[in-house]
Amino acid sequence: MKRKRRPRKNLPPSDPPYRHNRLQTRRTRVNPCPIQQIVKRNGALVRYDRERIHTAVLKATAATGSANTELAGSMALKVEQALIGTYGSTTMPSVEDIQDVVESVLMENRLSRIARQYIIYRNQRAMARAAKAYAFEVTDNVPYRKLYEVLRWNMDHQCESVHSLNRVIASKQFPDLVKACDERYRGEIRTAAERILQHRDKIRIVIVAGPSSSGKTTTTIKVGEILQAAGCRLKAINIDHYFFDLERHPRDEFGDYDYETPQALDLDLINTHLEDLLKGKAIHTPHYAFKTGKRTLNVHPLSLAPDEILLIDSLHGLYDGMTCRIAPEHKFKLYIETLGQFRAEDGTFMRWADNRLLRRMIRDQSHRNLQPIQTLTHWHYVRRSEIKHIIPFIKHADAIVNTALPYELPVLRPRAMRFLRSARKLFAADPKRLDAHIRANRVFNLLEPIKGVRDESCIPDDSLLREFIGGSRYTY
Repeated sequence: MKRKRRPRKNLPPSDPPYRHNRLQTRRTRVNPCPIQQIVKRNGALVRYDRERIHTAVLKATAATGSANTELAGSMALKVEQALIGTYGSTTMPSVEDIQDVVESVLMENRLSRIARQYIIYRNQRAMARAAKAYAFEVTDNVPYRKLYEVLRWNMDHQCESVHSLNRVIASKQFPDLVKACDERYRGEIRTAAERILQHRDKIRIVIVAGPSSSGKTTTTIKVGEILQAAGCRLKAINIDHYFFDLERHPRDEFGDYDYETPQALDLDLINTHLEDLLKGKAIHTPHYAFKTGKRTLNVHPLSLAPDEILLIDSLHGLYDGMTCRIAPEHKFKLYIETLGQFRAEDGTFMRWADNRLLRRMIRDQSHRNLQPIQTLTHWHYVRRSEIKHIIPFIKHADAIVNTALPYELPVLRPRAMRFLRSARKLFAADPKRLDAHIRANRVFNLLEPIKGVRDESCIPDDSLLREFIGGSRYTY
């Protein structure tokens, strides 16, 4: 006699809107998260997974002496809700953004002990990546060997932390620090220029690239000065004129345009013009009017003689699509970044991006008619593009220059604190501006204990910092 087959249970599908919760024996129906992908440190896109947030918070609770899966789950959900409120489905947060939000949510829920353990866990993961890659020049888009040299230099000159920098200011040695920092920066530029001169018979294009406010323009000028002193003839091309009309760029709910991606530039026309220049043909570059957001074609005449070198200063200069039709032996790629190794009062290192954010807030107000608050709220576009389209190409650079100047923080402090204080209050209760609130808090807390310097007379007129605070002898 045949046994009757028991009917199979109707199991829900494994794809959204269902998700398996490992903490329970049943499957729970959840609403799909609109954030589908995130940006890793190497610029790659991966699937968003709340379970990773849960695991990290759970480890932090365990480090306090009592693993709490229920608390970890509820915090992971709150973090996800905060991410949705800030990023929605229109932008992709980076790993860095998510970790910042985790810390913020834990602190907002008065879980300071767990937040501290999470910060320790986060730093340990960073150190593990560094240890794993110690033998390599650039790994995870971080030049670890270069960072070690920067840290040693800062320690030797007693400017590696808030306390040491304050001592330099109190002892009236600030002008000496300015002189030493500028000389170190110039020395790195000289080293890069010497490498160009070694291959001047082949190199036709020198590209100075790096993220926003890293000091590309001043660096390009100084490289040019050294090359010209050695007898090289130079021409410059303004890549900003190759922007498409602003109306073609994506726009968010606040009316802000995303013009930070390399696709905002006419890459095909750039390559065509570079090819023509190297063949000895004359071209007419476009003209882009930033006030109107409109481009006009065939405006500025430009040609390149056989013995001339073309200088390119561009955010996306190392992006493959920018010069893909030019042979590698004809290009020298110089990457610059604020590779600062400066410790805040809590012992954490200042983020390179925060250093550049400070510079851009001050520069945009003085030279681009943008309020620092606008720069702060636009910064998530800047960071997303940097992580995807700029920083990953550091490994392809022929030379790296550190443009961080420890003496700039006391100078930028008096200019920035009022705006940072306002941003903290303005965005405190706005979930859509959580990223701006987190950045404003972090930079404010870094700068607050630093002694401000208002007398800038010891800063020379050819200093890189003058690009951002004004008073430079260079024309930008």
